[in-house]
Amino acid sequence: MIRALYDWTIRLADHPKSLWALAIVAFIESSVFPIPPDIIMIPMIIAAPSKAFRIALVATIASVLGGMLGYLIGAVLFEQVGLPVLNFYGKAAEFDTFAQTYNDWGAWAVLIAGITPFPYKVITILSGSTGLNIWVFTIASILARGLRFYIVAALLWKFGAPVREFIEKRLGLMFTLFVVLLLGGFLVLRYV
Repeated sequence: MIRALYDWTIRLADHPKSLWALAIVAFIESSVFPIPPDIIMIPMIIAAPSKAFRIALVATIASVLGGMLGYLIGAVLFEQVGLPVLNFYGKAAEFDTFAQTYNDWGAWAVLIAGITPFPYKVITILSGSTGLNIWVFTIASILARGLRFYIVAALLWKFGAPVREFIEKRLGLMFTLFVVLLLGGFLVLRYV
């Protein structure tokens, strides 16, 4: 099923309305869809490098708006679905402690999930269910998703098709290493 969704997503990149298709995929990927918008972005930018940053802008805006939908899902469905499950297992009080800790560090969680391969949709829903400040969530989402999509666009604009394999196979790892080094640097500064 995932392969069929992947192939369908790739075909959308060749569609005359591919910018709209990208917006739709970026929107729903931020809350429920398993295929990242990069899959459409990459062939679109390779085919039209002059539109690279416009494509990144569409992906960023749609992804952040989709993240807000994920936030809403977490906020609205938590009472109906999440809380009864937590109460059944006797974990509601522990969730309150988790929610406070998450909200203290929520901006970092959104930033990390927004640029790394970690599923951003998980963080959007979790942010809504814990009541993370919507402005913190939105600003962190804009920074993270913008950074991710604009780096992909810039690499493809500058280097074209030869950098495609690097982006598809290693860019997520590079983002992850960057985050680990960044957080490690903060820990070193704090404890040294």
